[in-house]
Amino acid sequence: MNLILYPGPQGLRPSELAAQRGMSKQAANYLLGQLEALGYLERRPDADDGRSKRIVLTDRGERAAYTIRDAVKDIEREWEAKLGKDRFAHLKALLLELNQSA
Repeated sequence: MNLILYPGPQGLRPSELAAQRGMSKQAANYLLGQLEALGYLERRPDADDGRSKRIVLTDRGERAAYTIRDAVKDIEREWEAKLGKDRFAHLKALLLELNQSA
């Protein structure tokens, strides 16, 4: 399960991220712990609620997110060149629809 999807978890509470990704809070926190141990993010105290945490990408996490976005843009340009602008737009719309229904 990818937690660093666009627009990314920046500023979210772990429970909000779990709800977005359709996973349990325990699973989300486990994965967040793994990413935190690797230096991609931190869970910092929430200024509005002392019992809660907010997710903050580290510099390493920000760089990874930009790298992922750049790779996706490269793939999209390649597919658009092969399929043509209209067919690629249709494909992208269908893929987004499938993703939202999952």
